[in-house]
Amino acid sequence: MKYYEVKFRLSPCSDDAADVLAALAAEAGFETFEPMAEGVTGYVQQTLFDRPQLDLLLQSFPFEGVSVSYTVSEAEDRDWNEQWEREGFEPIVVADRLVIHDGRHMAHQDLSNPIEVEIDAHLAFGTGTHETTRMVCMALLETAPARRVLDCGCGTGILGIVAMKLGAGECVAYDIDEWSVDNTRHNAVINQVEVTAMHGDSSILNKVEGTFSLVMANINRNILLADMPVFVSKMETGARLIVSGFYEADSPLLEAKAAKLGLRLQKRYEDHGWACLVFDNH
Repeated sequence: MKYYEVKFRLSPCSDDAADVLAALAAEAGFETFEPMAEGVTGYVQQTLFDRPQLDLLLQSFPFEGVSVSYTVSEAEDRDWNEQWEREGFEPIVVADRLVIHDGRHMAHQDLSNPIEVEIDAHLAFGTGTHETTRMVCMALLETAPARRVLDCGCGTGILGIVAMKLGAGECVAYDIDEWSVDNTRHNAVINQVEVTAMHGDSSILNKVEGTFSLVMANINRNILLADMPVFVSKMETGARLIVSGFYEADSPLLEAKAAKLGLRLQKRYEDHGWACLVFDNH
């Protein structure tokens, strides 16, 4: 997968302004960011980069007296999780029931019979360290086991794997990144569960037969808004849709879109400015 590296420069620069800039850039397809002295560096898949939208968003930058400029270059091919793979991460505990860890760190010994998920995040996103992943995991813990699960934009496969460990009968997953699809298959083997992982965007669901009792998508706001009709078309009666990957301020947009599609809001989670919404289709 080819990426652009975009260096955003703020004058004057502050942590608050850099955080808001990253939030705006995420709406134009950016996936990850790195701080730099005078601003922030963002990375976006070349096929998803919406430069006109980025320019439009930056025109309304909310910090008075702060100017924003940026340069775009093609990012070198590299392992986006190189540091994680080298150092690993400390176990992540969700609701004292679920422990997510890598192969270097074992589950907490003071928990009684936790659900354990081991993640090897080679060239894929999703280890449980981000608020959005943890919130979806929390929603899964509070949802009855699903007959059939659809994981949209699966990354490492963590969400589908958690669903399977919680008793789901079947999991189908897809991602536009070939590395993520391979990583999902790899992590499913590690965790001794079955996940059918496919390469493609939401249009690949045209080839998937049947409907699902649970659909999950931890993706950026714009993709969620565009793909939500497809998600709804794959939901059986009484199914649930869990979405995350966006900021609290974006929740009204997602809720309005869901309502137009006949969905009903069941629960809302918030964590450090990020949000997760759970809907059902009655």
